[in-house]
Amino acid sequence: MSGNGAKKVVDVAVKAAKAIDWDGMAKMLVSDEARKEFATLRRTFEDVNHQLQTKFSQEPQPIDWEYYRKGIGSKVVDMYKEAYESIEIPKYVDTVTPEYKPKFDALVVELKEAEKASLKESERIEKEIAELKEMKKKISTMTADEYFEKHPELKKKFDDEIRNDYWGY
Repeated sequence: MSGNGAKKVVDVAVKAAKAIDWDGMAKMLVSDEARKEFATLRRTFEDVNHQLQTKFSQEPQPIDWEYYRKGIGSKVVDMYKEAYESIEIPKYVDTVTPEYKPKFDALVVELKEAEKASLKESERIEKEIAELKEMKKKISTMTADEYFEKHPELKKKFDDEIRNDYWGY
């Protein structure tokens, strides 16, 4: 990987690390198993990111050709120097990102919509749980009228069955 390409990878990794809301994601986890997996994922990401920042952000040390000329001889060193300088490392042309970036962006939008729907459903379920807990406390003293007041659709259903002379058999 060329020095310039490595720097780009490091820059992208740094931006990605800043963009990730680890604490926000951690709050959404409900099971201990998921928390353990999430912690492992975070550690792995940070290790890889650290390696990218340390290993690939450094430029390679220039070769001290004179040092080798003294020890080996100028003819062999010149031959290696010429071969080394003639090497052309091809530039990486990213053909994958343009193809998958729109798909990824569409998935992000879809996931955000799913997250909103999930949060709304969670709120609805929380309210339902609160209602059920309240009903559990009152169930032993609740009258049919109090119950039907909270569930008018059931009262209508029972009234219709009685009116139509349907007794369930």
